[in-house]
Amino acid sequence: MLTAAPPPATARRWWTLPVVGLAQLMVVLDATIVNIALPSAQHELGMADADRHWVVTAYALAFGGLLLLGGRVCAALGHRRAFTLGLIGFALASGLGGAAGNAGTLIAARAAQGVFAALLAPAALSLLTLTFTTARERGRAFGVFAGVGAGGAALGVVAGGLLTQYADWRWCLYINVPMAALALLGTPLIARDRPAGSLRNLDVPGVVLSATGFVALVYGFTRAEARGWTDPPVLALLAGGVALLAAFAVVQRKTRHPLLPPRIPAHRARATALVSVALMFLAMFGFYLFVSYYTQTILGYTAVQAGLTLLVNAVAAIAGSTLLARIRLAPATLITGSLLLAAAGTLVLTRLGADGTGAFATRLLPAQVLTGLGLGCLLAAATNLVTADVAGPEDAGIASAAYNAVQQLGAALGTALLNSIALGVTAARLDDGAAPTAATVDGYAVAMWAATGVLTAAALAVTALSRNTRS
Repeated sequence: MLTAAPPPATARRWWTLPVVGLAQLMVVLDATIVNIALPSAQHELGMADADRHWVVTAYALAFGGLLLLGGRVCAALGHRRAFTLGLIGFALASGLGGAAGNAGTLIAARAAQGVFAALLAPAALSLLTLTFTTARERGRAFGVFAGVGAGGAALGVVAGGLLTQYADWRWCLYINVPMAALALLGTPLIARDRPAGSLRNLDVPGVVLSATGFVALVYGFTRAEARGWTDPPVLALLAGGVALLAAFAVVQRKTRHPLLPPRIPAHRARATALVSVALMFLAMFGFYLFVSYYTQTILGYTAVQAGLTLLVNAVAAIAGSTLLARIRLAPATLITGSLLLAAAGTLVLTRLGADGTGAFATRLLPAQVLTGLGLGCLLAAATNLVTADVAGPEDAGIASAAYNAVQQLGAALGTALLNSIALGVTAARLDDGAAPTAATVDGYAVAMWAATGVLTAAALAVTALSRNTRS
């Protein structure tokens, strides 16, 4: 097996950080930037209500379903080469989506964005892992990288609102073209790495099982949000997804060249980081959803104002990843503290009021600061932990892909589960005769109680696991 070229011993290697950070921002932004633009796109392209969700879902399914394969391809091509290919493909798909004249073209372009994001995201994280090898440098680099990832989702909502209101919804896609071009200009500054591994022995059954299992689960979560968790197709999708991923786990233990070598998730510290990231994203994507809903439907904010409100969260996330994460504590302790900080933030939102009096200063502001600090700190610690002690460039790509995959699963489940809880509580309160506004806010509050419970349980689980894990 060929090994990676050693990283340059000069300050030039620090150019790797802004280049891969820009690419990561582009990938994360596209998970949320089109959400606010969707009504405008639907109206202009004549999309039916039942089909509009595919603009969001197509990206998530392609991205998440192909991440493990993307990690393997990155290693086989060389991470810098894969990074370059991902940037070019993502930019072309974005341009196609921005110029779409019908719904089918827009949805196909979004799926293509997801395909190239599945190559770009693991390549970006792997390049950081291979470039920064000392503990001090890794801490600084991963802190900044995590800040980009943590703040990117909130920034996507802001950017989507601004571009839709002051330019055109198409610029939510076109914006990726200059971003990708800028990253491409900086790519020669990244140290070239050599290919590791080969695609000749690609685990095709593993690719099929992992991709179809992931797609079944994410689509099941998405469908459950609209049809309910007892809908027969939803149950079939969820059961099928679990069965396919279970079969994937069995295949990985028996095949000679597994797509996801069991040693990657079996590393207890790495597994702890992956689970904590998934649960954090479950809670946080519900948090973003309800902050956006509450500010617009209860407080009467415009889409742009609602998006700008989330800037507080983005700034706090960057602070958490660059400041809190540098505290000299064991990684598991940092992760536990991060989860509890975020839990405190979601707990604050359980006290939202229907009249909205003083809501921003006494509820939204502290909630966003706490959740942002927690998210940023956790991602910095978890990113470092997930990619630590990898056997080489090939494992770096797979570990990076797994890290991105659990984010996608957590986000999809969180959006569907917490929104279903909120809608169920609202319907029950309306049946009891509550006013619509009060019933809606009660639904948000109960959903945030659920998010608080998930984060607290995750913190307790990490504490228990860390007792037998060497940090």
